[in-house]
Amino acid sequence: MKLKGKVYKFGDDINTDEIIPARYLNTSDPDELAKHCMEDADPAFPGKVQKGDIIVGGENFGCGSSREHAPISIKAAGVSCVIAKSFARIFYRNAINIGLPIFTSKEAVQKIKQGDRVEVDVDKGEISKADQKTIFKAEVFPAFIKDMIKKGGLMKTAKKK
Repeated sequence: MKLKGKVYKFGDDINTDEIIPARYLNTSDPDELAKHCMEDADPAFPGKVQKGDIIVGGENFGCGSSREHAPISIKAAGVSCVIAKSFARIFYRNAINIGLPIFTSKEAVQKIKQGDRVEVDVDKGEISKADQKTIFKAEVFPAFIKDMIKKGGLMKTAKKK
């Protein structure tokens, strides 16, 4: 599986309140959450993100509360994956549970810039800039996690079994 998109880059310690502000937690509707995704970090983000685009973050992406609303809003906004130097543990688990691919690659984060076009090969754990031949390595998911992501997350995988 290959993911391609334009990069929206954020810094270190992007917390779940910046991903989906608490004032919108009165709903769990993914479409409504998508309308407010990342708006406290970049107010224009919900209006400019396109299906397939990629979020690149720094250290500790998704820190803060354990709300599943954060990765749900990202996925519902059309973001194909998130690449970061590191992820908060609960965000990592919540993202996998809902089928949002996330990749850890310090080198990719250092070299990728806002607006770059990036391709991610999920099966190989490779991240590359579309206009260059440079390939950055990311951790390859075990087969069962790749399968879970392809099926849309933990609950959809469990229902299919």
